[in-house]
Amino acid sequence: MLYLDVILNVPVNQAFTYSYVPPESAKTENKPEAGKRAEVRFGNRNMTGFITGVHETLPPSCPVDASKIRPVKRIVDAEPLLTEELFAIARWMADYYLCTLGETVSAMLPSGRRETNAGGFSFDSEIPFAQAHELSQEQRDAVDGILTHNTSRAQFHYLYGPTGSGKTEVFLQAAERTLAQGKGVIYLVPEIGLTTQVIQAVVRRFGNTAAVLHSGLTPSQKLSEWRRIMHREARVVIGARSAVFAPVPDLGLLIIDEEHDGSYKSGTTPRYHARQVAMFRCSRLGIPLVMGSATPSVESWHLIQTHGLAGHTLTRRLAGGTMPLISCVDLTKCEMSGCCLSDQLTGEIRTTLAAKKQVILFLNRRGFTHFFRCASCGYEMTCKNCSVPMTYHKNENRLRCHYCGWSAVPPESCPKCGSLDIGYSGFGTEYIEAETAAKFPNARIIRVDTDALTKKGELEEKLDSFRRGDYDIMLGTQMVAKGLNFPNLQLVGVVLADTGLHLPDFRAAERTFALITQVAGRAGRFFPDGRVIVQTYSPTREPIAYACAGNVNGFYEYELKQRELLGFPPFSRLVRLVFRSADNNDASGTAEAAAGLLRNARGKIKNAGDVEIMGPAECPVAKISQNYRWQILLRGPDIKPLQEMARTLLFGYSHPQSVYIECDVDPVSLL
Repeated sequence: MLYLDVILNVPVNQAFTYSYVPPESAKTENKPEAGKRAEVRFGNRNMTGFITGVHETLPPSCPVDASKIRPVKRIVDAEPLLTEELFAIARWMADYYLCTLGETVSAMLPSGRRETNAGGFSFDSEIPFAQAHELSQEQRDAVDGILTHNTSRAQFHYLYGPTGSGKTEVFLQAAERTLAQGKGVIYLVPEIGLTTQVIQAVVRRFGNTAAVLHSGLTPSQKLSEWRRIMHREARVVIGARSAVFAPVPDLGLLIIDEEHDGSYKSGTTPRYHARQVAMFRCSRLGIPLVMGSATPSVESWHLIQTHGLAGHTLTRRLAGGTMPLISCVDLTKCEMSGCCLSDQLTGEIRTTLAAKKQVILFLNRRGFTHFFRCASCGYEMTCKNCSVPMTYHKNENRLRCHYCGWSAVPPESCPKCGSLDIGYSGFGTEYIEAETAAKFPNARIIRVDTDALTKKGELEEKLDSFRRGDYDIMLGTQMVAKGLNFPNLQLVGVVLADTGLHLPDFRAAERTFALITQVAGRAGRFFPDGRVIVQTYSPTREPIAYACAGNVNGFYEYELKQRELLGFPPFSRLVRLVFRSADNNDASGTAEAAAGLLRNARGKIKNAGDVEIMGPAECPVAKISQNYRWQILLRGPDIKPLQEMARTLLFGYSHPQSVYIECDVDPVSLL
């Protein structure tokens, strides 16, 4: 008999011991080894865990008698899924992000029970392999700088350049040179569905040696791709956040495209950031990590300036394009041609269409209108499950919550006072679509947001049809701001730049600047007269003013001064604790008790004297999916004392079972 240490995806910080009796015919059974999955009985349910140790005798750490040890039901895998390197990453993540080893391993690996022959990416052999482009001198210098190993310089690199400056080609040629040395490559992109052009470029360049990991794969397909990577059949892995865990043998280069994007941070346990995991993995292996963006995160910009990252800069657009001319329209002063399109924007659209060019209209707000409001008593209809306003969707004639999905038929009178003087205010992409169609009846219009995408593959179809010229105007949310090239696109209109500016989050300015800059970068990539119109009620606010002026350095200098003044990252570190419960008193009471425990712990933990305990307070979004939310924010100059204080709470505090505590180390949002 053998005894197996098995970790499970449960919030209990320990391995569990199970027994294993080898069958009489060893050929019919997979042998237990560290890194393989095992199916076990846990409580009253079957679960699949991962073997971390195999013992011939009962481990001394096992707290129960051998007679009470449950047997393993079966060994799932013929060969281990977890390498020692991945185990090391999992252990670091569990320690850094304050969760269990079982939770980290479960987040890293595919969940398929059996493999399938269905490939992860359908590669068309008729598509010609793309040849490497001739690099500019700036691009050659960047590739050389990234791959030239110098022990006196950081192994972390940042490629900064405006949209359309050729960053992708630098990444691809750095990958080619890495492959030529017999090493593997991981290429991270923010969201697979929104970066199809980058994926196509990788697959065209590397063919069947590329593996694509994305959420559209079934668990069995993911497992099949995982095996293909482990067996060296695929040497370039491209994928979203979780591809940072790909089991690439002899990894030689890790690339993070659009590094600023918030989707690199996981919203569920373990709440890891792919950038931090990549830094740990590359440091451990002694290999280069290169990140890139036209709008770096404020933390990365600060690291470039302080030489924590080796910076490489591309200064000009390729493909014949120049940076577009950006005009700012003050909505408090201008003439409006309808509810949401200024006369200036309307005129530019008309001129662009007459020249047989294309237009993108961007608004980061879905739906038809944003608020249902009573003019008599001021009542605003909010979701019954969440503390957020309902959004009206005219096509469905329903009010819908964009947090939990609950919907309702619009009332005919005010639910509070009974008045018939009710209506809607604000506008979303559906409203823009209706108004644009009324103004330009002959224009072919397409809308791209999550409400308009109902079928698998529909996003790619719509983007391809716009690229082919089947449509004249594309309306969309942030989906149209990421990594897209449209050869005939001349005009970008930002219908309202203020939508995220006033959120109670210290990153609101950074996100607003990045979104305007990124969507503006879609215009005029292939010809010299691209134009951008930015409509705003806040033309003098720094994120909007700097974005409209194209003054990247000015914005980061301003934002870093604000962060330093207010004590936010990169000049401090944060840990966020959220207490959520269906009972508001339970959530608030537990948060109050936790704050007291944290204050007591502060005096006992080394270097914790400077830690601020902010709160408890209601979260800005105080209720989501029937759960009330309270938060405590730990802030200090170093992350270690914050983690130790939070660890004391998470693993040493018995709180009511009705309350769930979320722990977010280095949060990217405080909403």
